[in-house]
Amino acid sequence: MSSSDNSTPLLKTPLHALHIELGAKMVPFGGYDMPVQYPMGVMAEHKHTRAAAGLFDVSHMGQVLLKGDGASAALETIVPVDVIDLGLFKQRYALFTNETGGILDDLMIARRPDDLFVVVNAGCKVQDIAHMQAKIGDKCQVLPLPEQALLALQGPQAVIALSRLNPDVAKLTFMTGGFFNIDGIETFLTRSGYTGEDGFEISVAGDQAELLARKLLAQPEVKPIGLGARDSLRLEAGLCLYGHDINTESTPVEASLTWAIQKVRRAGGARAGGYPGAAVVDAQLANGAARKRVGLVSSERMPVREGAKLVNADGLEVGVVTSGTLGPTVGKPVALAYLSKEFSAIGTEVFAIVRDKRTPMTVSSTPFTPNGYFRG
Repeated sequence: MSSSDNSTPLLKTPLHALHIELGAKMVPFGGYDMPVQYPMGVMAEHKHTRAAAGLFDVSHMGQVLLKGDGASAALETIVPVDVIDLGLFKQRYALFTNETGGILDDLMIARRPDDLFVVVNAGCKVQDIAHMQAKIGDKCQVLPLPEQALLALQGPQAVIALSRLNPDVAKLTFMTGGFFNIDGIETFLTRSGYTGEDGFEISVAGDQAELLARKLLAQPEVKPIGLGARDSLRLEAGLCLYGHDINTESTPVEASLTWAIQKVRRAGGARAGGYPGAAVVDAQLANGAARKRVGLVSSERMPVREGAKLVNADGLEVGVVTSGTLGPTVGKPVALAYLSKEFSAIGTEVFAIVRDKRTPMTVSSTPFTPNGYFRG
C-alpha cells in the first residue's frame, strides 16, 4: 500500500503546496506525494496529537457515494456488516471480503439523507471502486468523489479548535456526523478518526481545502501532523493498517475484527450471510481460527518491526509481527502480530527475533493507550 510504481508520476492532494510551505518532508504513499513529517518531528507530532490537536491531510483516501433506494441492501452483499439498520448520520466500520473470507480492504460507511458516504484506503481505492461498480453497480449508483479533499483533525482539543469555527460540532458523538458550515466553508464531517483520540474527519471540496486547513492551523491548539505520527498513533490505538495487519490472507475472525460483524449478519441472524466468504467466516465465528491478531508489549527498549518472526520458549515459530514501533505514549515497544491460537491468550510470553536475538514480548490487550473517543 505504501509503495508506488516509479514509472507513474505521484499524484498530489489539494494541500500539496501547503505541505511544502510548512516544511514537510514528502514521501511516496499510496500513489501520492505525502508529508511523512514536519520540522517538529514524528515524536513531537505524535505527542502533540495526544495532548492537543493535530491536522492530517488524508485526501489520498477514496471518497465514494452510493445512491439509490437499493444502496444499503446492495452494499450488504459485499460486506459482512449491518448497513440496512444504520441510522441517519451514523457511521460504521466495515470490510470488503473475498470468496475465502479474506479482507480486500477496510472502509467507513456513513448514512446521509440521500446516499451512503463511503471512505476507502488510498492504496486500494481504484480496486475498491471497480469492485463496487462490478458487484453492485447494477443495484445502485457508485459515484467516486475525486474532487473532494479529506482532512482529519485529531486530539483531545480538536473539538475546542473546531467549535470556534462552528459551535454545533460539539454536539456530535463518536461515529456520528452531519453537514456543517465551517466559518463559511461547506463540509460533511464525522466525529471519528484513526488515532484513538477524539476528533473529526472533514470532507470538503478540493478547491476549499487549503482555506479550511489554514483556518484550522490558525487555532492555537492545532499543528500539522504527517504520516509518520499517524502510523504510530493508530498502532498505539491497536488499529489495523490495510496491507500490513490485514490483507486478503486474513479473515475478520483471524484479524480480531469480529466486533464489526453485527448479530443480524451472523449465522442465525435475520440477514445472515449473503456476502463473499460468509461460510468461512461463520465457521470461524463458531469454531475459532487457527491464528489470531493480538497486541504485544515488550519491557525491553528494542523496537520490534513488521516481519519479525515470533517463537516460543523452545524456539518454534508461532507467529509474525505485522506492525511495530516504540510507542511514544506508552514508552515501550508495542506491536500487532498474528499468533497461533494456543499462544494468543493475554499474558502469554513469546519472543521476537530481532537481529538474531530474542526479545521477550507479552500478549497484551489493545488499545495500548486508552481511547479518547467522545461518546456523550
